[in-house]
Amino acid sequence: MTTETHSTPLDLSERLSHYPLLEALITRRSRRFAKGLRLNGGPLAYASAQAPQPLRADEEAALAFAACGITGAVLADLPYQAGDIPEAGSGNIMSHLVGRTVASGDAIHSNAIFVINDDGAWMLKRPQDYPRAEIAELAQLARDRQFGALYERSRVRVADRRVDVPRTPPWTPPFNKWSANQPGTTYFLPVGELSQFYINVMLSAFSEEFGYFMLDERNGFKPAGVGRFARSKGGHLYDDPRNSRIGTVGVLETWICEFAAIEQGGMLQNLGLMTQALGLGGFPHFAAHPFGWMQALGFRMEQIPFSHTIGAGPVMKTALWLLQKEQPIPTAVGLERDGNVLIKPFCPPYYRDMEQAVLAYVDYKYAPGSGTLSDGGAATAWRDGAAVQASIPRPSDPTIAATIAYCDYVYRRYGRFPASCGPFRTVLAYQAHHLDTAFYDAFYQGGS
Repeated sequence: MTTETHSTPLDLSERLSHYPLLEALITRRSRRFAKGLRLNGGPLAYASAQAPQPLRADEEAALAFAACGITGAVLADLPYQAGDIPEAGSGNIMSHLVGRTVASGDAIHSNAIFVINDDGAWMLKRPQDYPRAEIAELAQLARDRQFGALYERSRVRVADRRVDVPRTPPWTPPFNKWSANQPGTTYFLPVGELSQFYINVMLSAFSEEFGYFMLDERNGFKPAGVGRFARSKGGHLYDDPRNSRIGTVGVLETWICEFAAIEQGGMLQNLGLMTQALGLGGFPHFAAHPFGWMQALGFRMEQIPFSHTIGAGPVMKTALWLLQKEQPIPTAVGLERDGNVLIKPFCPPYYRDMEQAVLAYVDYKYAPGSGTLSDGGAATAWRDGAAVQASIPRPSDPTIAATIAYCDYVYRRYGRFPASCGPFRTVLAYQAHHLDTAFYDAFYQGGS
C-alpha cells in the first residue's frame, strides 16, 4: 500500500530536489480519501477515524510553485519579421517575455490560481501582476528553492473564510459532494481571463500575414464587423472561401477557451506530480459552472439580459419578455479588493468601449519604454534585448482597425467579451490533502 510521506520543513526542499520525475509519472493517481472524510454509500462506504489535517504552509507553497511559479525570462525564439520567406513572421504574437512552470499560448498567462483552505482564499499573482523589475529576483528565489518566500510574495487575500459554491448540481456533481473542498483540504482553482488572449489573437489573425476574415454563424454568417476590410472591398482580409482564411465567431471562441483550458490542464498535471512527490493525496475535478465560483470569490458581477447574450433582435426580445423567459445572466467582469483592481480584463466596464480596450492592449505591448515587448530589453533572455525589441514590429493601422471593428461587433451584439461567457471561465479544480491510508488498507490490494 502506498503510504503518506511526512516531510519536515527542513527536508522538504531536499526531498523534492531528489524525487525522480519518472517515479512521479508512474505513480501519479487521484487519491480522494482525506483524513476526516466520510465516503457515504456503496461498496467503498467508509468513515475516517481521524480529524482533518490541513496542509502545512511549506506543502502549500511547493504546490503553488508547481502550479504557477515564475521561472524567469522566456526564450521567445520566433521570427519577428518575415525575412526571405513570405508570410513567415508574426513572432509579435508573444504577449509577455516571462515564463512560469506551465506552458501558455502566446505567453499570455491567462489563468490566475486561487488557493482556498480553512483560513480563507487567496489569488496567486500572474507574471504580469508583478513589476517587471522583480522578475529576476523571483526567478532566483525559485532556483534557490525558496518556495515559502515566493508563496508569501505571490498571495493576495480575497476572503477570510473557506469559500464554496452550493453543494448541489449544477455547481457540485453528486459524486464530488463527499470529497471536494472539505475541511482540512487545500483547493486550487484556476480562473481563466480570456479578453487579453482574445485581443492578442485577433491582432495576429487580422495582420497582413494572416489576413483572416470573420463571419458570425449566429447572425446568418454575416461579416462580424469586418466587412469593409474584405479584399473584395479593397481591404486586406481574405473573404473568398477558396483561400481557406475565413473563420467564425463561435469556432474562434471555442479555440480561445480551449487554449486557456490547456494551460489549466498543465497546472493540474503539475499539481498532481507535486502531490505525489510530497506524499499527499489529491485529485482534479469538475469546477466549470459559468459564474458560480467567480461569484463565491467576490468577483465584480454584471447582470446581462439573456436576450442580449444570444444577440436577439427586437421580435425575439419582445417574445422572450411576453413569455417571461427574459432573465439576467450573471457575468463576472473583474476582481477588486480594498480599492485595488486585481484582475482587469481588456473590455468594459474598465474601458469605455472595445475601441479603447484594444488601443490600451496595443499600448500594453508596444508603448515605448513600458510595453511588454518594448521596455528596453531589461527582463529578457537575449544578449541584446533592447536591439531585439527594437526590431519587433507594431501591428499595422489596418490590423488594429480591423481588431477594433471585430471586438466592438462582438461586445455590442452579445453584451460581453467573449460572447460565449464573458472574460472569465473555470473548467477544473485540484484538491490536495493528507490521506487517511486506513481507507486504502481496508479496500485495496497491496501496492495500489
